[in-house]
Amino acid sequence: MLLHEFRPGRLLVGLTALTLAAVYAGDATGSWTTPWYAVIPVLCAGLGTAGIATWVTYRIRRRSARSRSSDTTDAPASSSGSQAIR
Repeated sequence: MLLHEFRPGRLLVGLTALTLAAVYAGDATGSWTTPWYAVIPVLCAGLGTAGIATWVTYRIRRRSARSRSSDTTDAPASSSGSQAIR
């Protein structure tokens, strides 16, 4: 049993942050040279991918919750009396 539900968007944001940290750590140690503007495309791509993954996961969970719903009838909540709100 899982302790919490899987969130792929958060996973992708974390991987993006770790990638950027590794790139700049390599630059700080002198292993390679990284321009300051390299963060922009990597960050935008990572956050964009995470946003799409979160949206897709939301849509899948919403669809599966609807299909598991036990209320599939189109009957009103009560068949006796007036349902008008005054």
